[in-house]
Amino acid sequence: MPKNRLTASEKRVIDNLVSKYEKNRHQFERIAGEVNAAFTASPALTPLIHSVRWRIKDPDHLRSKLSRKWCEAKDKRRGFGITDANLFQKMNDLVGFRVLHLYTRQTKALNEALIEALSEGYKLIEGPSARTWDDESRKYFQTIGINTTASETMYTSIHYVFQTRSVTKFTCEVQLRTLSEELWGEVDHAFNYPEPSSNVACVEQIKVLARLISACSRLVDSIYETRSRGS
Repeated sequence: MPKNRLTASEKRVIDNLVSKYEKNRHQFERIAGEVNAAFTASPALTPLIHSVRWRIKDPDHLRSKLSRKWCEAKDKRRGFGITDANLFQKMNDLVGFRVLHLYTRQTKALNEALIEALSEGYKLIEGPSARTWDDESRKYFQTIGINTTASETMYTSIHYVFQTRSVTKFTCEVQLRTLSEELWGEVDHAFNYPEPSSNVACVEQIKVLARLISACSRLVDSIYETRSRGS
């Protein structure tokens, strides 16, 4: 946990940033509607996905996240870097989507269809980048041209950041993950967000769950691969 705490003036800066977000929240509601409609209308994407989940960030959650980021910056003796001018570019998850699908080997087709579905109104500015702890998954993602980063927490997901093509720039985060990875993510989030759990037993059990999820993903891949071979 960050050691430093915020001063009264720093808290006022964060309050002003949150206020700006609240005044522009309708823009993110519009973006959420546009992205959801684009996903729903895509003939290439819809057959590949199970479901889509989305949310617009709660202002209090934004305040907490900005506070943590500022405390971490002070701990590391570096500038905060988020200002009134760049808030909507630096905070990419003010509107966030999770695109859920059944098995890992769908990723190549999903990646292409997802980017194409948003290409008219949005520009891909970050990603796709797969966060994974599993070596086999990492090798697969690399073979289809998706960069990977190590995930010490055993979190697994493919991340994208899209930016509007409008004059005023807003960003949107999209995560792509399997249904089994979504299960792990929901359990981990319940125990480790916004602060990591201090319950050692739960922490270890969540790690075990990640390994079971990895085995589950391999089994589902195998089932669909067997069917595709007609065996």
